Amino acid sequence: MDAIQIKYLLMGVVTFGFLFEKTLSFLNSSRPVPSIPQTLDQYVDEKKLHESHRYQRAYYKFGLLTGSISFLITIGLIYFGVFGWVDQWLSQWISHPLLLSLAYFGIIFIGSDFLSLPFDYYQTFVIEEKFGFNKSTKATYFSDKIKGYVLSIIVGGGLLAVLLWLVHQIGKDFWWQFWLIAAAFMVFVNLFYTSLILPLFNKLTPLEDGELRDKIIHYTKQVNFPLENLFVIDGSKRSSKANAFFSGFGKRKKVVLYDTLIEQHTPDELVAVLAHEIGHYKKKHIISGMISGILQIGILLFILAQFIHSEAMSLALGGSQMAIHLNIIGFTMLFSPISMIIGIFMNMVSRKNEFEADAYAKETYDGKPLAEALKTLSINSLSNINPHPWYVFVNYSHPPLLERLKKLEA
Repeated sequence: MDAIQIKYLLMGVVTFGFLFEKTLSFLNSSRPVPSIPQTLDQYVDEKKLHESHRYQRAYYKFGLLTGSISFLITIGLIYFGVFGWVDQWLSQWISHPLLLSLAYFGIIFIGSDFLSLPFDYYQTFVIEEKFGFNKSTKATYFSDKIKGYVLSIIVGGGLLAVLLWLVHQIGKDFWWQFWLIAAAFMVFVNLFYTSLILPLFNKLTPLEDGELRDKIIHYTKQVNFPLENLFVIDGSKRSSKANAFFSGFGKRKKVVLYDTLIEQHTPDELVAVLAHEIGHYKKKHIISGMISGILQIGILLFILAQFIHSEAMSLALGGSQMAIHLNIIGFTMLFSPISMIIGIFMNMVSRKNEFEADAYAKETYDGKPLAEALKTLSINSLSNINPHPWYVFVNYSHPPLLERLKKLEA
């Protein structure tokens, strides 16, 4: 394909992705407010259901606005060759190819974040504030942003520099060497995320002695899951929404409970939630998920290697000659349909895993408190209890609430 054909292919791929995503969002947001299911009649009323519907509609309209702006800007950048113009402008000042690529991506990052910052601020301090979820102060918000920038420069910039160095030094065979580096990095993050990265943003404190800790320790001993690293995270400093997560392997495995989760649930419900998380571990979902992620990166890098030195791709984006950074930009656009298909498959696997973890909690502890915890979590977070099936198929990593309750309460 020549440069003109690739240019219009890129625009077509971007257009298809935008229309597909917004069509699904429209179908999902247009679902009627359902009648109250019998299983939820003690947890929700008509007022709450309508509030949930307004919350979903608010995000649909917000997503339509931000998505449309992003789409139009992207199409304009491709059509008018702005990506290539930036490359030519930088080339006047920077001749070293590696430094040129790093500077190019730095400008793209700054420009992208500059455009998205007002919308992100609006989402936090208007939409989330309106529905009572936001607990973040402006100082915390901007502090998080600054820390995020520093991490992006150090970690993201460092990985990008290694990738570009390998491309310049090795050529097309860079992909498998960087794949090894990326795989090692993923394992490292999983092991040390709660120790090195999370404390930069949140305070982790050991779960204090008492009924909850005693129940958790008793349960973990019953299922042969020795666990001493139980932590509480101050999630309430940013949001009233509740959550819990599991990380690490072996002696480094940790369970982290949000303080909001502890506030909103009984000890039995919290143990049931923990039993669900342990179910993921026992069923090898964490290991299989990491392996799947590593395989995805390998596929992405292999395909990228086929485009990385394409002169036509660089010219299609407005460049005057082959530029590796332009080809990476073009590749991310062309890869998006493949990424969407992989994402759909991974969501199918994830939903299956969630059912299995629910079943494990039901078998080893009790399905009733887990069902009650899921009801409270869903209703308090204004989740959509009547999502469109196609939207679920494409976007949901967890099964819809009513499907999970059907199995837990059977």
